[in-house]
Parts: sequence; structure tokens; C-alpha cells
Amino acid sequence: MTARPVDIAPLGPVRLPDSGLGRGWEAAAMMGLTLLILSFGLVTLYSASSVYALRQDLPDTFFAMRQAAGAGFGLALLLVCALMPYRWWSALAWPLVAVTSVLLLLCVLPWTYSIAPEIKGARRWLNLGVTFQPSEIAKITIVIWTAALAVRKVPYFGSLRRGLLPFIVVWAVIVGLVMAGPDLSTAMVLALLGVVVVFAAGARIGHFVFLGLLVSPLILLQLRVGFRMERLKSFLDPLADPSGGGYQVKQSLVAFGSGGVGGVGIGEGRQKYGFLPESHNDFIFAMIGEEWGLIGVLVLISLYTAVILVGFRIAARAPDLFGELVAIGFTSLLAVQAVLHMAVGLALAPATGLALPLVSYGRSNLVVTLVALGILISVARAAPGGKAARA
Repeated sequence: MTARPVDIAPLGPVRLPDSGLGRGWEAAAMMGLTLLILSFGLVTLYSASSVYALRQDLPDTFFAMRQAAGAGFGLALLLVCALMPYRWWSALAWPLVAVTSVLLLLCVLPWTYSIAPEIKGARRWLNLGVTFQPSEIAKITIVIWTAALAVRKVPYFGSLRRGLLPFIVVWAVIVGLVMAGPDLSTAMVLALLGVVVVFAAGARIGHFVFLGLLVSPLILLQLRVGFRMERLKSFLDPLADPSGGGYQVKQSLVAFGSGGVGGVGIGEGRQKYGFLPESHNDFIFAMIGEEWGLIGVLVLISLYTAVILVGFRIAARAPDLFGELVAIGFTSLLAVQAVLHMAVGLALAPATGLALPLVSYGRSNLVVTLVALGILISVARAAPGGKAARA
């Protein structure tokens, strides 16, 4: 009598089938999550912006269609970046710094108002046939350039002069030009991205503490500027001036409270009727809370969490240090923007004006976010075997 074969678990790692984007599931998961959040964002944006558009004698779909056009262009760039070997970006690091610096400089020169007009007290937009924000491009530039230089500077990170100082010089140029916009929130995000990438490469934390102490007086000076101090006071006590500086935060909290668990229903929100300014942009998370409720908020947070976890997994599986640092940088970019935007809507952080990735209205931010995701997918495609394949 022959023994019956016994089913046992496979001894080696399970090999997933080819997804079309590369073996493994990370690239396909990142693409799927991107499309899910983007689709959710377009639906939410239409609801949040329709009344605002009608009040300007525009079609109710005006902002949603413009965002959809930006999404189409951004998705095309995402596919190009996903198929392009990510290592090519290392060679483009210095040209990116040069182009970005010139574009940012055009935004602040006193004789360039014709192409860089002042809008809402700031010169952040450049019109060269197409209107865009150079500070958004700077996010790609900071991550790519910092990662490329960090690969070569790893042996010198023990020295502040030979290790960290070269980064500080270029960061100061780009961040300084963005701050001159003025755009302090984006400038701080850019500085944070550079620090995260260099720290991941092995820079000493003591050097960052020292530099933080050096620049803290400058940051405090910037925070004392009128509208920034007003935002800070409103954050510390939103009800101190409920009809002034604390108005947006108060209405944002009203929106979340109105939404309850299940929301009032898509398109049924009331805050978009002029009660919550920038409901399609800076405070779109509050609109999600009102119309989709706690359930919708938790679903969106879960999607962002999944993107962040997959992004860091891609970084861990990258075939080289440059790919790892780029993946860490772009994943951090998405995480920082999403967390800060949500925190502002919940009165957990001062108003920053940062967009909710793939959801808030703003084609410059949308396209840059999709490019970053495309490069992440490129890194994922390059390493089906993960770090084990490096040996």
C-alpha cells in the first residue's frame, strides 16, 4: 500500500506572476492605488467646486474638467517615467537644479510681472504660454538632486564641511527663492525632503540639530510676518477670532461635524455654498468629511497609508542606493503633504495651503505628484528580486 502524498507549503519564496508592470506586486499596487485616489479626487472636486464655478458664471464642471485634463497629461508623464529607467534621473540632477532655479528666479524678479503676476499677495505662478508653479517642480528637483549627490557623499557624512555643506548651498538657493515668493510652507517641505533623503543616506543627526539651531531665528522671523502670525494665533485658539483668522478652521470643523459617520451625501454638502473658502483646494478634506463622513475619511486615509507603505517597500527593494533614496524622498513627499493637509482641516496644524495629493484642485501639484509616482513605479519595476538581488 503506497503512502498518500502530503501537501506541504512551498519551501522557497512565492513567485508572483508578471503584472505587466514588472514581476511582483508593488508596481501594479502603486498604479492601482493612484488611479483609485485620483478617481475619488475628481468626483470630490466636482462636488466641491461646482457652486464656486457657477458663482463665477462658469459651467459647474469647469474646475473638474480642467483637473481632468491635468490628470490626463500627468498620467501620460507617469507612464513615461514608469517605463524610463530611473537611473537616468541621476544624470539630469544638475540640469534640473539649473532649470528650476531660473524658473523660480523669474517669479521674484521685479521686472517679470508680465509673466509672473502677483496673485493673492504672492508671485508663485509663471505664465510661459502655460501657467504653472515652479515651486512644485522644485519638489522633484530637490529629491532627485539630493539623492544623486548623496550617493557620492556617503563616505564624507562624518564631516559637516565635506559631507553636508554642499547640500546646504544648493538647498539654500532653491528654498530661498521659494520663500521669496513668499511661500514658507512649500519652502519648509522642500527643506524637509532634502533632510529626509540625506538622513536616509547616512548623514549624522547631530549635524541637523546644529543646523536647525542656526536657522531657527530665521524661521521665527518669517513666522512673525502679519498673515503668518495671524494663522498661528488662529491655530492656537481658533475661536478667538471666529469671523477673522479662525473662520476657515471653524467652518472646516463644522463640516466634519455635519458629516457624522456616513456623511450628508455626495453633492449635498453645505459648506461649499460660500461658507468655507477654498473648499475645492486648501480645505477639500473638510468637504470629504462633510459629504462622505467618517467612513469616507477612513477609506481615504487607508488608501494614502497603503501608498506610503508600498512606497517604502519599493525603497527597501530598490536595486541601488540612488533608487532607494529617490523612493524614500517621493514617498515622504506624498506622506508629508497628505498628513499636513489633513491636520490643517482638523485644526491640528496651522493653515499651510498645501494640496491634498491627487485630490485638491491644482494641476501643477497634480502633474508633479503623478511624475513622482511614475518614478516610484520605475524603481519598483527595476527590482523584482528586491535587495536580495543586489548580492
